[in-house]
Amino acid sequence: MSSDLTPESNSGSDSLSGPDRSLPELPSSSPYASQPSVRIIEPQPPLPDVTMESFSPALQDVIRANGWSDLMLVQKKATPYILNAQDIIVQSKTGSGKTGAFVLPLLQVIEKSHNRPQVLIMTPTRELALQVYEETVKFGAPMGISSVAVYGGVAYGPQLDAFKRGVHIVVGTPGRLLDHIINGNLNLKSIRDLVLDEADELLSMGFYPDMKRIHGLLPKDRCTYLFSATMPVNVKRLAQEFMRGPKFLSLCPTDISVSNMEHVYYVVDPVEKDKTLLRLIEEENPESAIIFCNTRRDTGYIHEYLRARGLMVGQISGDINQKQRQKVMKDLKENAIRFLVATDIAARGIDIQGLSHVFMYDHPDDPEVYVHRAGRTARAGASGQAISVVGMVEEIALRNTAAKFDIPFVKKTLKTEKELQTIIGERTTVYLEQEFRSLKQQDRQGASRMVPLLEALINSEEEKQVLGMMLHKFYWSRFTGLSEPLPRADEEGADTPSV
Repeated sequence: MSSDLTPESNSGSDSLSGPDRSLPELPSSSPYASQPSVRIIEPQPPLPDVTMESFSPALQDVIRANGWSDLMLVQKKATPYILNAQDIIVQSKTGSGKTGAFVLPLLQVIEKSHNRPQVLIMTPTRELALQVYEETVKFGAPMGISSVAVYGGVAYGPQLDAFKRGVHIVVGTPGRLLDHIINGNLNLKSIRDLVLDEADELLSMGFYPDMKRIHGLLPKDRCTYLFSATMPVNVKRLAQEFMRGPKFLSLCPTDISVSNMEHVYYVVDPVEKDKTLLRLIEEENPESAIIFCNTRRDTGYIHEYLRARGLMVGQISGDINQKQRQKVMKDLKENAIRFLVATDIAARGIDIQGLSHVFMYDHPDDPEVYVHRAGRTARAGASGQAISVVGMVEEIALRNTAAKFDIPFVKKTLKTEKELQTIIGERTTVYLEQEFRSLKQQDRQGASRMVPLLEALINSEEEKQVLGMMLHKFYWSRFTGLSEPLPRADEEGADTPSV
């Protein structure tokens, strides 16, 4: 079995011509002044909204049979662009109805007589893949449209059977999708529509290398739709790679940001700040970030705390001379380090492209300093996230900052241990699949010899802990290392799209 992949030709009887869809007759757009909680940014000039009657009678019947009396806002706004075969980036919060925003119009345009994959939907987790798959079945099956969910952690058999029967829609995580492509089970040359669902999470989970390989195998003549709850700079660069002249549609709550920034804070016991910071870094998995501290002492401590745990981190404070500072900044820009811990000496004058996160280990005494700190991200019109870790006393100062500068802070709670375990489990699976695909044939044979031992160890509770320790070491080494960096803004062809 060879892991060498070459792009498929678009020729052949299995392939479909690229999207060539005429926009159906649509009603004129209606204003949304009655929904002041949502700030809408639309392509100019915008396409008119759709209604239920914009779909085929058969699809309308299925929609109503599922209890829908109307479409949700994101569905009304995004659907016309998909029906008109226009690449589009949609920023909309989780739970806003964006799954229906791409599932319904794609069901409308599928050619049922062509029993080959026409729609590919990539998701970051098995859970989301299953949820999207269930929606495609709920609305598509009554119309004779077939789907398959493709993700790791389950047997290959049902997925292989579905491919053999023929499917119209493939929903899955990039790692397992790539496995099926390598093994010849899945052919992409009939794909006309690609959906990247929760694109920010796809990158956070470490799927970029797999997505890039899949991208090279997709037909050039296709449409791509990117959906994301947030729009950090790395997601915009992903759009630049996967899309052609995308339109941009944003439907975000006004209490999140009015200036492309999300301001978040967590209230914790001061003695838990260091552990909380590390936990948030693991949850967010930022491409690169600055961590601000109020004192040189805290800067040195956090630098050593993170470095001791394997993170690629540098520091800038009054204790660091100018030559060392220049080297640290050069390392950060060149991805030699991933994080910078700094006092406010670094809050002014730093301009680093691609900085998606700023963490505040301490809330500054001067509210204006917060503005300068947060301004290190969301540069040049990009979006970013400022995350503060504060104690109860600091929360009072944070609220004063919010009032003085009208900053829409959002108070959040940490994910539960079970939720974090799920994230780590999904991400570890991604890393393991990537590692396995990189193995040479002789290494794969050696791995096969260990399977009987693995099965024996799994049956022992004590040995399970040993395996858990080994997996933890493997996961942490991959999480803290740049196995393949995301495309940088200064690389040719990786400029941030103007969306």
